[in-house]
Amino acid sequence: MLHWLRTLLACCLVLLGISGSQAADGLVEIPPLNSAVTDLTQTLSAEEQAALNEKLAQFSQQAGSQVAVLILPTTQPEDIAQFGIRLADAWKIGRAKQDDGVIIIVAKQDRKMRIEVGYGLEGAIPDAVAKRIIAEQLSPAFKQGQFYAGLNLATDTLIKLIQGEQLPAPAKTPAVAGQGDLMQWLPILMFAAIIAGAILRGMLGAFFGSALTGGVLAMLAGSLGATLLVMGLVGLAAFVFTLAMGSSGQGGLPGGGFPVGYGGGGRHGPDIFSGGGGGFGGGGASGDW
Repeated sequence: MLHWLRTLLACCLVLLGISGSQAADGLVEIPPLNSAVTDLTQTLSAEEQAALNEKLAQFSQQAGSQVAVLILPTTQPEDIAQFGIRLADAWKIGRAKQDDGVIIIVAKQDRKMRIEVGYGLEGAIPDAVAKRIIAEQLSPAFKQGQFYAGLNLATDTLIKLIQGEQLPAPAKTPAVAGQGDLMQWLPILMFAAIIAGAILRGMLGAFFGSALTGGVLAMLAGSLGATLLVMGLVGLAAFVFTLAMGSSGQGGLPGGGFPVGYGGGGRHGPDIFSGGGGGFGGGGASGDW
């Protein structure tokens, strides 16, 4: 009986897979947008992809506009222009009101490429200019197998064209006064809590030493512009941390050094690059090599 149930379950999964494929009409699946550069073919080395991604992500932070690159094996059975519209609708590169996004699409097996231009940049990057970038920069480099060189040159050109357009500056998230200074000094405050806590615990005992450490750290946070609430939280955290330092029987500095999450050599946060809601209407150009 169990054998028949497993067979029936396998048949159902196969049917569901066939149904899903038919529902998609055999079209290439749109990949998720996780960074400025998406290479599904491993054409670019890790160093090349990182360098190109860093340049485009930095440009997005500074200018607000977004330029993305997608390298995929094929867009078949769709023409690359049709795929580009579907990709643009899904990724929504650029800002919602400015529609200032550009996508470079490279279908490696098809030997096709396309520059998809958002509504807001059709004046800065008209179809004829996009065609010239493909013919004079991308295509010659791709013919020689220099994909990174071509993409690097083309994105530099696109960035200069976008910078020449009068576009609104990127929106800045309002920050609480002193918050940036506090976050910058947070590792030092944590280190101060370790040192001061160890000394004051030895001089005044566990409770009073921890309490004094919390008070000192709270005042330091206040001097950096923290609000009363943040000062209280910093002081409470320092008190609890210092009080817990001796719970393992150690009277001095904790053997682990810095708390987990601090220290050199760690990676920065994940790359943040996402479509901001920009609209596309088919502007741009296609080509091959």
